[in-house]
Amino acid sequence: MSQQHFQNDLQAYFQFLMEVVLLIAQGKDDAKVIYPLLSANTDKLNNNLANILRNWSTSTLEELPVNSVDIIAANIGNFGNRIQQFPLGNKASNIEIAIACYEIVLRVYTRKAFPEDWAQTQNNLGGAYYERVVGDRADNIENTINAYQAALEVRTYEYFPQDWAMTQNNLGNAYRERIKGNKHDNIEEAIKAYKAALQVYTYQTFPQYWATTQNNLGNAYGDRINGNKAVNIELAI
Repeated sequence: MSQQHFQNDLQAYFQFLMEVVLLIAQGKDDAKVIYPLLSANTDKLNNNLANILRNWSTSTLEELPVNSVDIIAANIGNFGNRIQQFPLGNKASNIEIAIACYEIVLRVYTRKAFPEDWAQTQNNLGGAYYERVVGDRADNIENTINAYQAALEVRTYEYFPQDWAMTQNNLGNAYRERIKGNKHDNIEEAIKAYKAALQVYTYQTFPQYWATTQNNLGNAYGDRINGNKAVNIELAI
């Protein structure tokens, strides 16, 4: 590839990225607006875009005034949410772009300055690592668990019960999939997390979430190694 061709490609990626960020900045970040643009540019949804995003944000965020940085971070975070859920293109590449977005956001949304946004982004990052195709699955799950546990430092039962329950359920899913560590201990951690979520996800208040978490808990009991097998099966049922 010639240098000119490379520069043209780089410019095309950058223009596309600016289009996406501009739409989101204008408040047009719902799927009906963003997804047609992503659909028309699936050829650019790859690791090149993730790298360009990282490089652009590094140089841009350093030059912007403080009161503008958090707005840019919010826009990038919204892009991460949309690309993570985007059903077209290459799933592995979409997740890598989402991870890049969340990592950028966390440079701005620190726990001290923006605790709620930091926790939300940690939760989103955990979800992206859980779905990640690239890399070692065991390491991805460890990153998932670390991100969810970080989110729970802010998302406490006392102050953010619904968010706390959602992250606890997510954490339970991650422990059920965990490869490292002791299988018995991982399943026990999963059960503990699901039970915690059910303190908030009650049948009366959140029937759909209650049903989903109950199903997850049943699966965890089915996977359980320790204890009386018959009892575990009864609990799963």
